[in-house]
Amino acid sequence: MSLELFLQHFFNALTLGSLYALIAIGYTMVYGILRLINFAHGDILMVGAYFVFFGTFAFGLPWAVAAVIAIVGASLFGVLIERVAYRPLRDAPRISALISAIAVSFFIESLAVVVFTGLPRPVLQPEWLVGNWNVMGVRMLPLTLIVPGITLLLVSGLLWMVYHTKPGLAMRAISKDIETTRLLGVKVDGIIALTFAIGSALAAASGIMWALRYPQIHPYMGIMPGLKAFVAAVFGGIGSIPGAVVGGIVLGFIEIMTIAFMPELSGYRDAFAFVLLILVLLFKPTGLFGERLQEKI
Repeated sequence: MSLELFLQHFFNALTLGSLYALIAIGYTMVYGILRLINFAHGDILMVGAYFVFFGTFAFGLPWAVAAVIAIVGASLFGVLIERVAYRPLRDAPRISALISAIAVSFFIESLAVVVFTGLPRPVLQPEWLVGNWNVMGVRMLPLTLIVPGITLLLVSGLLWMVYHTKPGLAMRAISKDIETTRLLGVKVDGIIALTFAIGSALAAASGIMWALRYPQIHPYMGIMPGLKAFVAAVFGGIGSIPGAVVGGIVLGFIEIMTIAFMPELSGYRDAFAFVLLILVLLFKPTGLFGERLQEKI
């Protein structure tokens, strides 16, 4: 394999891994606080992509304005899901919340089919994304380099918020003990809603970039990226933000590089993620950066 071709695969893997990482952060933040897997998280990716589609095609908004509105709208949508589907079950058995999460996912997908129809839709690409960049002799789409850069900025901002602000301190306190944190005067429900809002915003940002990279959207587009991001979160150590990022990047490289060196396995691309999940659960259930946490009752 030539150096140019290797670099092409390298940047493609980095881009895909960055998208997985953004989605995985939402899983890991919600689990870190509530010990809940939000299986509707991948569908928020789809919702964000559709918001941009209707903002640009139906309302004629500039792409950047539509993207900002989509991220804000997806954040509010995530808060609504938490308020309607999860908050009433906070003191219920854990299996009840899990069933609710799966039901919400199916509901969002079915509602999207009814509202948006099941037909795939085209995606408007901004002019600055059209064309090729020449990097070290390799011709690639601008998005291939822009996505990792945006991911780095978003993750850096999130880590700063978590470790240097009062809401971030409250998030870390809730992840250790909700009831004690509530007794200390922290508005637990508000912090949990903020967690859902941030995770949903990152999922929407990932969905927007996903739609630009694979320029077609449909109601079920969030299922496979969501499942793979969940695998990435488990691999990195669910509950750990750096672990989610590392897990997403590693999963992206496993997918792209395996196909690059063994193209005959391209038909099994989606299976790689689930094989990785099985191996992690067998040999290191806490993941790379995770710690064994006591389940909340």
